Amino acid sequence: MKNLFLIIGAPGSGKTTDAGCIAQMNQSVAHYSTGDLLRAEVAKDSELGKKIDKIISGGNLVPLEIVINTITSAIHACEKDFIIIDGYPRSVEQMTELDKVLANEYDINLSAVIEVNVSEEVAKERVLGRARGADDNEEVFYNRMKVFVEPIEEIRKFYNEKGIFHSINGERTIEEIVTDINAIIVKKIVQG
Repeated sequence: MKNLFLIIGAPGSGKTTDAGCIAQMNQSVAHYSTGDLLRAEVAKDSELGKKIDKIISGGNLVPLEIVINTITSAIHACEKDFIIIDGYPRSVEQMTELDKVLANEYDINLSAVIEVNVSEEVAKERVLGRARGADDNEEVFYNRMKVFVEPIEEIRKFYNEKGIFHSINGERTIEEIVTDINAIIVKKIVQG
């Protein structure tokens, strides 16, 4: 049985860094960033990669089918039983579709959805301060922030009703944030 942990948060919340730290701390945990999975496809310079690149560069969401297939392929290919995927879901549609897909995946259990919660001000400061690429500018940031904010209440409610939603204060030190997220994951590992 694969145990899936989703880490969500605004652009610049630190979700990818946090998830990476946890995977390094725990030999039994694998980490995939939705963004990295999609960027890997872009790097292949395939037709699909070019399509994804155009969408990502504008700060928009990649079509659902592409993302879901990318995620489920990564989970099935993973040799580890505890998998963190950060940056997903980003819309109600993605959440609903993932729920449908997981309902038919008897070997995958969605164990927890963890939000790394930061204010828009902190997110903007972090994103514009890191400037990784063309998608880290103010205009794209505001578009990405809008894409994040619009569905977040419904996403929180959906997973809260399932009893698997956790919100972590992302405006503390990385050590404190990682400790809190890790505690949630380790508890599930120990429970088996």
